[in-house]
Amino acid sequence: MCNTVAVTRARWTSETVPLPPHALAWLSQRVGLGEPFAEVPVSVPPSELSEDAFTALEAVGAISVDPADRLGRAGGLSYLDLLRRRGHGELAVPDAVVQPSSPEEVLEVLRVCVEYDVAVVPFGGGTSVVGGVEALRGGKSAVVALDLAGLGSLVSVDPVSRVAVLQAGVTGPEAERLLGEHGFTLGHVPQSFERATIGGFAATRSAGQASSGYGRFEDMVESVRVATPVGEWVAGAAPASAAGPDLKQLVLGSEGLFGVITEVSVRVRPKPSAPRYEGLVVDGWEAGVSLVRSLAQAGALADITRLSDVDETEVALALAGSKADLVKKYLRVRGVRQPCLVILGWEGRSRAATMSALRGHKVVRLGRAMGESWLHGRFNGPRQRDALLDAGVCVETLETATRWSRVSELRDAVRAALVAELGDPVVMCHVSHAYETGASLYFTVLVPRDLSDPVGQWGKAKIAASDAISRLGTITHHHAVGRDHLPWLEKEIGVVGVSVLRAVKERLDPTGILNPGKLI
Repeated sequence: MCNTVAVTRARWTSETVPLPPHALAWLSQRVGLGEPFAEVPVSVPPSELSEDAFTALEAVGAISVDPADRLGRAGGLSYLDLLRRRGHGELAVPDAVVQPSSPEEVLEVLRVCVEYDVAVVPFGGGTSVVGGVEALRGGKSAVVALDLAGLGSLVSVDPVSRVAVLQAGVTGPEAERLLGEHGFTLGHVPQSFERATIGGFAATRSAGQASSGYGRFEDMVESVRVATPVGEWVAGAAPASAAGPDLKQLVLGSEGLFGVITEVSVRVRPKPSAPRYEGLVVDGWEAGVSLVRSLAQAGALADITRLSDVDETEVALALAGSKADLVKKYLRVRGVRQPCLVILGWEGRSRAATMSALRGHKVVRLGRAMGESWLHGRFNGPRQRDALLDAGVCVETLETATRWSRVSELRDAVRAALVAELGDPVVMCHVSHAYETGASLYFTVLVPRDLSDPVGQWGKAKIAASDAISRLGTITHHHAVGRDHLPWLEKEIGVVGVSVLRAVKERLDPTGILNPGKLI
């Protein structure tokens, strides 16, 4: 017998932000609004965790088979996940939620799950948008969500070395609060920041909005403590080492398949005393790409360097409300016909170096107000997704990275693939991270939802876009592989590469209980 559970949206988002009237008007005119469909209670099947397994896990620590608790750890935050939670499409629900309170308890949970042949899905903030925390059984007798919220402590701070040890369940905001008490910051702020966790950052090789300054998350990691079915493993012992390959890199990005990350030792920085954010506009995408590339290759990137294409800039200005008309008029006077917005933010890097490197590029400076406006709304995307669903809009994101010589070709190819499948969507794109040799591209798609087959509508578009991405770039720059990107992984890393990952998996997780159906 299934239990029917109505889930409040607060369970899935940190804060739901409604769409202002002018945004709805713009959506109606530019995108078109679909017909909203009814949000129906979700049926939760009975737990299939055996009584013996339940008793053994209960002896370790907190465990729940309550339908609401299980539903609260069913999947991540992709568009399809949101649809499934509204009762459209199949939702994989774990048979139980286990919440250990120490690294030792995590090891014991894994021992019990090996004994009773129970699959384990490590669960941090639940922000995966690629099926990374989907509760798949992989042929096991049951599947449990291993909720790491109980591992929420700052273990230590070494102010001399500027190294801190954080437990895996610490969220982004909590990490900043805890480190701030010691005068430090991690500086890792992806869009999932409000809910995502330290363990999740490590398991997915996360990249934050200020990665140009602070580095990607794997650049911050000194060592990792990992619970595996064959024992505990600590990888990383010094700032640098030539003692063979860097084994901690096997853990970073492993998505919970090789073990459960319980602690992460990270490099920290002093908190910035006077961060500054500015906006400027260039005329056309190619001019913007040239500007960002020149900054990257001159070593003059701001900590935050973000370039929006014409479509994303149009949306940003449309959502700005009454101020947008003044900005557009000002840009026309300055001769800008295809405005592309650039956001620059300095938290530790030299503003003077960036501004000096901008010489020779035709830019229109919009000042600090535009930069502060972006900063204020930097998390609105995830917060507004429920409001967009209510308006009948399919909204989803894609990301990739490639060499500078292919950036525009890749952008055009992904756009063409999405248009071919979706008709007349709004496809926005921005350079989210820049490197000396290339950049990442982040796409946001808006289109009226197909009521007859909303799951299939996006599923076909995702496949087409991923095929285009795979031909010209990486299948994922920072969202990870999960379940969704698995079909394209072998093409990227090769048959030998996949066999290496399988060999590591078989050694560390011989019975295959850890996060089945993901990565390999």
